Amino acid sequence: MKRIFDIVLAIFGLLVLSPVILLLSILVRVKLGRPVFFTQLRPGLNGKPFKMIKFRTMRHGVDKNGKPLPDGERMTEFGRALRSTSLDELPELWNVLKGEMSLVGPRPLLMQYLPLYSIEQSRRHEVRPGLTGWAQVNGRNLLSWDQKFELDTWYVDNKSFWLDVKIIFLTVKKVLVRDGISQRGNETMEPFTGAEVMKHKKSNVIGGSNE
Repeated sequence: MKRIFDIVLAIFGLLVLSPVILLLSILVRVKLGRPVFFTQLRPGLNGKPFKMIKFRTMRHGVDKNGKPLPDGERMTEFGRALRSTSLDELPELWNVLKGEMSLVGPRPLLMQYLPLYSIEQSRRHEVRPGLTGWAQVNGRNLLSWDQKFELDTWYVDNKSFWLDVKIIFLTVKKVLVRDGISQRGNETMEPFTGAEVMKHKKSNVIGGSNE
């Protein structure tokens, strides 16, 4: 049922929102240049890589050593507007239609995070990643990494059709009030370094888990 739900809504969304997607493609091309879309390998179901597609929200920019400038220096007001309204995520409906993503599930993070997860945190890949998820409607980028992973694994253990419907409605509400878009001091979320994992392992060795 979940897959059928994804296909039907993805097709409906692509058809209904096609004028919006076309308009945004033109605006991104004019304001940020080429390419219009940002694509990046992300881990999907069982950690299998897929190419996620979004609208670009940052301009090109490198320092004197050729390294990309910080997000804050490459982000434009137009890009912030796309992110705050989550319109940059619309092309991911194509990933949903292809079966690489679901409408609801843990958000796909970076490939380099995979070896940093604890066994429990890696369980987020037992389901397809989503356009939105339980963590997104419960704080999004205002959450710590530990909190986000706990919410992701809670969804894996409690997923249901009606929970997905609830998350979709809550997502619409979050987008309308533009809640939890960025973390203080960062345009989005600070990088995951695995520090929380090491801290958790250390506490288990020294004094046992607090859970």
